Amino acid sequence: MAQDTWRIVAATVAFTVTATKCAEYLWNCRQARLPQSKPHKNLQAEQYDDDLFREQLARNYAFLGEEGMQKLKEQYVVVVGAGGVGSWVVTMLVRSGCCRIRVIDFDQISLSSLNRHSCAVLKDVGTPKVECLKMHMQEIAPWCKVEAINQLWTKDSAEELLLSGGEPSIVVDCIDNIDTKVDLLEFTYKRNLPVISSMGASTKSDPTRINIADITATEEDPLARTVRRLLKKRGINTGIPVVFSAEKPDPRKAKLLPLPDEEYEKGSVGELSALKDFRVRILPVLGTMPGIFGLAIATWILTKASGYPMSPIEGKNRIKVYDGIYQSLAGQMSRIGMPDQRVPVSVFEIGYILEEVFRGKSPVSGYSTRLTLSKWDPSKPVSLQNVVILTKEEQNVHERRVLNGGEKIEDVYPPEVLELINKRFQEEKYYSQYR
Repeated sequence: MAQDTWRIVAATVAFTVTATKCAEYLWNCRQARLPQSKPHKNLQAEQYDDDLFREQLARNYAFLGEEGMQKLKEQYVVVVGAGGVGSWVVTMLVRSGCCRIRVIDFDQISLSSLNRHSCAVLKDVGTPKVECLKMHMQEIAPWCKVEAINQLWTKDSAEELLLSGGEPSIVVDCIDNIDTKVDLLEFTYKRNLPVISSMGASTKSDPTRINIADITATEEDPLARTVRRLLKKRGINTGIPVVFSAEKPDPRKAKLLPLPDEEYEKGSVGELSALKDFRVRILPVLGTMPGIFGLAIATWILTKASGYPMSPIEGKNRIKVYDGIYQSLAGQMSRIGMPDQRVPVSVFEIGYILEEVFRGKSPVSGYSTRLTLSKWDPSKPVSLQNVVILTKEEQNVHERRVLNGGEKIEDVYPPEVLELINKRFQEEKYYSQYR
């Protein structure tokens, strides 16, 4: 009986081993016949034939069509900045069929980068951002030529970094340093190179406030405001499309983190950064927001390059606000005895007055709700340098006491308010020469 049991066990083992070997052999044979069994990282562009390309991008072909996809394949995109925004731009352009991308950045992947980077993993920490992107993109799309340049973009290197590979179809600005960003935008503008720029994603959290518009239409974005002013000094007023968030600030929301006192004690703050003029403070970032910015830019490029119709609504969150402020001035002119005089301020200038000149709030109270536009000095005509943003209540008081009541401005308002308003007027006078 024991001998029979042993024979059954031995036969079972032999059968199991044989069956396993046969199954393994058949599986390997099947895998060898499948295209995906080839390791993609070893495939070169010429080995990834058109059938594989079309199968991988079948949904894009269905959406953009043959002609649109062919146009996209012919694009040469240069992305400057490979962080939270730039990495998503590169990733989605590659995944969508772009065949040639140059990405420029001097920085390395850090542990804190992983909350917002499109593809970096733990083992990438310490490696250049551009090399990280190139490596991962080759595993996704070996047919795409990703040129990684681990170098800081500067005015001195502009020609080499942007034009040495030929003239790009579009340049994507994902730089987070203001001076370098403005230098890049000025270079592309004066060379007539198509460009799109990312404004500030840090401290933002509302995806419904994301806009694509000309830089003149940006609002509630401190980075965009600064970039606009610096560009105006260089004679550039419009013509630069940007992605920005019109999310309003709130004291309960994240802010730029200050440097600890001990860092100031070490010496000049500018000497604390790794590179001259680059930020040394921490920007609070919700990891999803740079991704949304990058996806918006990539979508804009895909539609523009392929000829697919796209018409972003500029200033979509403020059109009614601007019109209401404009009408408040028109109504005031009737109330103060000037019913037949045309309003000498254009409705298109309201955004500039509100956002640029008065920073979106009343200089009297600092409030940013129920805003109106009011004539300031009754002895002067209405102009960009004689209108003030006030709340509805403040406008009523100003009309009653100053415009209709004849009181002197200096008797109604404290010196600090008069000083601030005069400062705003002087700034407008300065910037008006660039408008």
